[in-house]
Amino acid sequence: MNIKRTYKQAVQNELARSKNIIPEMLSEADMHHLPALVQKYIRYSGSVSKVKVLNFRAEFKGGIRFKPSDDFMPLRSVQYNFFDPPSRFFYIVAKKYAIPIAGIHLYHNQQAIFKIKILGLFTVVDAKGKEMDQGETVTLLNDMCVMAPASLIDRRITWESLDDLSVKAVFSNGHISISALLYFNEKGELTDFISNDRFETDGKVYKNLPWSTPITGYRDVNGYRLPSGAKLLYSRADGEFCYGEFELHKIEYNCRVFK
Repeated sequence: MNIKRTYKQAVQNELARSKNIIPEMLSEADMHHLPALVQKYIRYSGSVSKVKVLNFRAEFKGGIRFKPSDDFMPLRSVQYNFFDPPSRFFYIVAKKYAIPIAGIHLYHNQQAIFKIKILGLFTVVDAKGKEMDQGETVTLLNDMCVMAPASLIDRRITWESLDDLSVKAVFSNGHISISALLYFNEKGELTDFISNDRFETDGKVYKNLPWSTPITGYRDVNGYRLPSGAKLLYSRADGEFCYGEFELHKIEYNCRVFK
């Protein structure tokens, strides 16, 4: 498999399928079924009275590592997400000791794969199966919460208010249902996302561990107020392991062509 070519083809297929869909405007009436905290967050993001989100393209830079003893490898990534049906196509490039590494997460039709190759030739991670399908459903919900607050009106999400600053979300995509806890501050900003339905994996062993993405800041991007970055954490028996740090570089909604 050529990682970059596979990623590009998957994105182009979805762009072609959805290119003629014209989104409506997001109104207050679209949010009546949501908890007050989630409504407040969507308003804070500046999404109300703008077009609903059919898809988005996001670019990130940051660092990633595989073990707590490792240094972070510098990375750049780009991803496309689509919401009808839910799909996520994520492409990442990094370097370790000047050796190029490329990887993809592909999630479509409730199925996911995760591959990493060194030098474009040697596969070091090849993950797929029910654990990946479930885990990437969690990641997709996280993307909706962090990068596309307007998409939280989706009726596939059911909500439960827990207290003044937290809610529980259950997201169902076909036969897969996952849940997460969302935490907010008084300003209406999402501050953390925690789920017990994701797996840490090397492609061979799958460990079901609490996964969280604490937000590191907010900034204005293309007329929206969005999280500017996040950490990626697994809560292991010996403590929290931060394996990734991502900073949002660019985001574009309702894309029509591949970039």
